[in-house]
Amino acid sequence: MTRELTRTASAAPSKPGNVPLATAGLLLGMLLSVLDQTVVAIALPDIAADLGGMDAIGWIITSYVLASTTTGALYGRISDRFGRRAVFVTAIAVFIVGSVLCGVALTVPQLVAARTLQGIGAGALFVLPTIALSELYPQRLRSRVQGFTGGVFALASVGGPLAGGLITDSVGWRWIFYINLPLGLLSIALVTFALRLPKPGGGGKVDVAGSALIVGATVSLLLVAEWGGRVHAWTSLVILTLIGAFAVLLALFVWWERRAANPLLPPRLFANPALRVALPATALLGALLGGSIVYLPTYLQAAYGMGATQAGLALNPYVVTFMAVSFLAGARIGASGRFKPYLIAGSAIVALGFALLSQLGTGTPYAVLAVELGVLGAGFGLLMQNLVVVAQNAATPADLAATTSAAVSVRGLGMSLGVAIFGNLLARQLQSHPQSTATAIPDVLFWGVPVAVALVALLALLPRSADHELTST
Repeated sequence: MTRELTRTASAAPSKPGNVPLATAGLLLGMLLSVLDQTVVAIALPDIAADLGGMDAIGWIITSYVLASTTTGALYGRISDRFGRRAVFVTAIAVFIVGSVLCGVALTVPQLVAARTLQGIGAGALFVLPTIALSELYPQRLRSRVQGFTGGVFALASVGGPLAGGLITDSVGWRWIFYINLPLGLLSIALVTFALRLPKPGGGGKVDVAGSALIVGATVSLLLVAEWGGRVHAWTSLVILTLIGAFAVLLALFVWWERRAANPLLPPRLFANPALRVALPATALLGALLGGSIVYLPTYLQAAYGMGATQAGLALNPYVVTFMAVSFLAGARIGASGRFKPYLIAGSAIVALGFALLSQLGTGTPYAVLAVELGVLGAGFGLLMQNLVVVAQNAATPADLAATTSAAVSVRGLGMSLGVAIFGNLLARQLQSHPQSTATAIPDVLFWGVPVAVALVALLALLPRSADHELTST
């Protein structure tokens, strides 16, 4: 398979460079961006003990997520103007600088500021590789190649707590940031040397006003999900103001995008019936991913008395099936060009996985949990990158970056909302029905079932043309 990818990819751009090395450099940057969403959580107690400021400790994660989520869509447009390689290298340099500043931080406010800078760089590190890989390889291989990105996501998302625990226990929490320096420099070297793509030709001005509006709307929505019912009452002035700000900023964004000369998110994208389904479906997928990835390690620690390292290893059934199914499904879809059956099957399997996990009890053997984790991983493996490829295949070449950025950013927003909403549900469950965390988490995971069923219904609306986008070119 690798030989075929290399041979066919080399025919895509006019001066392809070294495609395997470019792919490795892009995937390494992607790995770093996802790892730094999850690797820090396990080190928070040590950070709080070292720096103090426990009341603001959550912002160490929230600041990174907000910065990376809100800048993702903008990077696609910037790379249209300045080129994928130049923007990727600049972004990963910002990420490295932010990582070093995180490592030397002496107070929590300093660490939050450095994490924000790190997140601004990280906003490009999933979006741009997804775009560049779709340009490096011919369209019929997109599903197969994007399967690698799904595997990287699964490995980084679930392996983050494991890596964070090992590093923190062995050399201290600051090294979870310092380790980004050699890995980031390696990614820069590989991409600088090997990635050769023609300039996309987007010479228009970057839509700064549209970017500012969508950033404001996204931050307002994420803060509502993060604070509502926990930090502030739902009827408090703070939450009501944030909800109002979100509504106004979103309306202004839609109004502006219809008038902008070079819009961040061209309204014409939503004239495509495949994109009208794929983008909201990607948001629902993100919410399901976020809710499961964050709270399954907590369940393992609470129900089985595992440490962070043990919990990370115990999630291997999830990771292995996610990666294996992602690769295999990508190859099958690449051969057939049929997305819809796999996507519907994946969302139905995810619904089954959440239903099974919601029945967990304190006495459930780990072997049973391992099977259920495998079911959930298989469902996500069918969905993760194939939804992005459906969106990419529905876009014209001129809109490829905007469409990919939108899909990846919407998924990131969905993940952030999923984490916040599931966390809100868990807090309310523990307050209203005093019980152990191990008992409460399965009850909260049940809410993934109706979301996954809604995803099945939405994907059933995917037009038949989505299955033929690949085979017709």
